[in-house]
Amino acid sequence: MKSDRELKEENQGAKLDMGLLEIGEGQEKVGKGIVRAVCVSDVRGVEKHAVPEGHFLVDFGIEGDAHRGSWHRQVSLLSYDKVLAFNQKGADVGDGAFGENLVVEGIDFSALPVGTRLAAGTVILEMTQIGKECHSHCAIYQRMGECIMPREGVFAKVIKGGIIRPGDKMEVSAPILERPFTAAVIVLSDKGASGERKDESGLKAKKMLEGAGYQVEELLLLPDEPKLLKVQLIRLADSRQVDLVLTSGGTGFSLRDQTPEATLAVAERNAPGIAEYIRYRSMELTSRAMLGRGVSVIRKKTLIVNLPGSPKAVEESLGFILEPLEHGLKILRGSASECARRQLTDKIGWEN
Repeated sequence: MKSDRELKEENQGAKLDMGLLEIGEGQEKVGKGIVRAVCVSDVRGVEKHAVPEGHFLVDFGIEGDAHRGSWHRQVSLLSYDKVLAFNQKGADVGDGAFGENLVVEGIDFSALPVGTRLAAGTVILEMTQIGKECHSHCAIYQRMGECIMPREGVFAKVIKGGIIRPGDKMEVSAPILERPFTAAVIVLSDKGASGERKDESGLKAKKMLEGAGYQVEELLLLPDEPKLLKVQLIRLADSRQVDLVLTSGGTGFSLRDQTPEATLAVAERNAPGIAEYIRYRSMELTSRAMLGRGVSVIRKKTLIVNLPGSPKAVEESLGFILEPLEHGLKILRGSASECARRQLTDKIGWEN
């Protein structure tokens, strides 16, 4: 059986050709800190233990760590300053107690946007998620009544492999404005979620997005349950910070069709023109398009658009809006990046 290193070295050559390895062109340094601890565990769900150094593998994580793998939560990071403040309340926790891989002093990770690059030792990481839903309260929560990892911890993927040791400096660079847009697709279907029907609508949307240059982070298939949809919309906008979320299905007159209501419940701002344009153009094809109840809204810096449920309607609707969406997404991303850059400079207090 091949080792972790052998498995990842097979793909590393391809990663090296993607131009993703260096912090520099198009990225502004916005902060710095010091790595206080590197922690791993070979079993999930337990505290990690400190090690002298971590061997980071491209698009895989830390060699020997239970959370390694080709997914977006390869490495977890937590601010040493946040842990120190928590311990002053009487928590008395050590490095790795929250399941974090890297403990870093001087950086408020929860204030950084997804897409931020972190360079330490010979490694470059890219942040992929802020915070984490706590499904079962840990021993720390049971003792203290709270846990800082769900709100203060962040996750990253390995862009450049190498070694990080305690004492290494970590540099923070703002996300590149011209990076590909990120997206997620959620299909709402009782039959699809139960396995009675194959999903074609979500796959159609994913293919069209990727053809337009989007990086599709997730494709989800859910039953027509508003509570489940709201949870995922909040997570994708707040934690994963994707640029665009498309939903498919649940926009008709059936009592189970609650997608617009769930979407409006998590919205912070309305963007009605997109949904209106989809209906307007669709009515050129069929008068039944007037029965569509889909909405389009903004939550934080994420645009959420409801599409119909059939593969054909998804292809038509997305085809109407895909090109003009780019301008709106650029505005959302640009304002987010400028705001984040100002906040980081103020919070970290560091200048070039």
